[in-house]
Amino acid sequence: MNKYQHLFFDLDHTLWDFDANARTTLTQIYGEFDLHARVNAAFDDFYQKYLFHNQALWDRYHKGLISAEDLKWKRMWRTMLDFKIADEPLAKEISGKFLEILPTQKVVFPHTFEILDFLIAKKYQLHLITNGFEQTQWTKLKHSGLAKYFTHVITSEGSNSLKPKKEIFEFAMHKAKATLKESIMIGDNLDCDIQGAMNAGMDSIFVNHINAITSIQPTYTITHLQQLEQIF
Repeated sequence: MNKYQHLFFDLDHTLWDFDANARTTLTQIYGEFDLHARVNAAFDDFYQKYLFHNQALWDRYHKGLISAEDLKWKRMWRTMLDFKIADEPLAKEISGKFLEILPTQKVVFPHTFEILDFLIAKKYQLHLITNGFEQTQWTKLKHSGLAKYFTHVITSEGSNSLKPKKEIFEFAMHKAKATLKESIMIGDNLDCDIQGAMNAGMDSIFVNHINAITSIQPTYTITHLQQLEQIF
């Protein structure tokens, strides 16, 4: 009998490659809004600035310091300010277009489908716990082909809570009819996924795609998804 019965995955940066999909989306937007003329910088400079502000504002959102609406447009606003473009209506228009295109992108991390097939074949129940927005995350799942693998998808909007708060994990346990002892959280974010699981009294697997150094001790650490076969 397997120790774990319910495996709870994070989505962005764990299975669905946010950075790669954001690059494709921003490339399209860069041309559509003629940003190369406005920004007067290489696309990669703009892309890297966007990733920086996206991460910084997500961190603030996780801590309850900003609203979801602020997050959605201010990451673009701050990026544009770095290039001396102080145009709030344009930032909001581009952000809307970004959120329309991004979830339709399909790039997932290597071995994603193989490992999910492997786990399903071994009769694990797979679920998602994500701080992403309800409609956006479902669109990502459908377009990427991931939706069929997950029994329950718990979002911050649907649960009215956010990782790393223990309440979202408790909501997930209730939804999946699971116990903490038979469940494990699998994610890339040390604060949200790993510390969040610890806050709830749940085992965790840190998906360390970028070889980050950490003082937090997850139950397991892997550097690519295929290593999940060694655990399950």
